Amino acid sequence: MRLNQVTVPALDLDRSIAFYQTLGLKLIVKNTHYARFEVRDGSATFSLHLTNDASGAANGPHVYFECDDLDARVANLKAKGIGFDSDPQDQCWLWREAWLSDPAGVKLCLYHAGEMRRFPPWRLAD
Repeated sequence: MRLNQVTVPALDLDRSIAFYQTLGLKLIVKNTHYARFEVRDGSATFSLHLTNDASGAANGPHVYFECDDLDARVANLKAKGIGFDSDPQDQCWLWREAWLSDPAGVKLCLYHAGEMRRFPPWRLAD
């Protein structure tokens, strides 16, 4: 089994498309209620589905995008007008994370974990 894609709600599809393109995702499908992006460093895709219900976006799942160049990417996105809830910070679980929200309120984490993502010192034995 492989993760194919994650779909999040969008309250304003065009605004959300512009936001995710600024983050670096490549738009590959668009119609009046849906958009899909390629995540450039892999085979997974990410999509938006238009909704008028904002109640679940901020309290729904959080989406994580790993960046090898986290600090530089955050600085670049800030220069393009993207606001962050927190700057990159080292976490006790050995990840470096920066948090932001998309236009619909979906919580996003840009992070760098490297091998710690799958192989932390506390990983369970196979």
